[in-house]
Amino acid sequence: MAEPLADQVLRKIGEVCSLYHRLILMVGPAGSGKTSALQQVSASTSAPLVNVNLELTRRMLLLTERQRALQLPRLLGEIVGEAPGELVLLDNIEILFDVHLKQDPLRLLQGLSRNKTVVAAWNGFIVDGHMMR
Repeated sequence: MAEPLADQVLRKIGEVCSLYHRLILMVGPAGSGKTSALQQVSASTSAPLVNVNLELTRRMLLLTERQRALQLPRLLGEIVGEAPGELVLLDNIEILFDVHLKQDPLRLLQGLSRNKTVVAAWNGFIVDGHMMR
């Protein structure tokens, strides 16, 4: 019987605690249970669950397109930094892939995961070791 996704994530959190980048990516298509698993992990660890699209949109609302691209890494860092504890769960990260924002989502998440353990849910799939959208 397959291990529930939330249990897999909890096990991985323990495994990455000593790594340089403490990043766990939950990759799967929409409707595959990623948000539900994050909610379960949040309930069992008391880690904050952050809706990245919502939080970044609120903070970038009055910025120009150029300012958004320039400020996004700092704003995302603030969002994660303001989250209490050493573990933060990120859901709805699609905004990081917006071509107008000119970001490297994986690099952004890796940078965040140096100071906290980051679990991020990403709508996509992996083909031959490459993340696809």
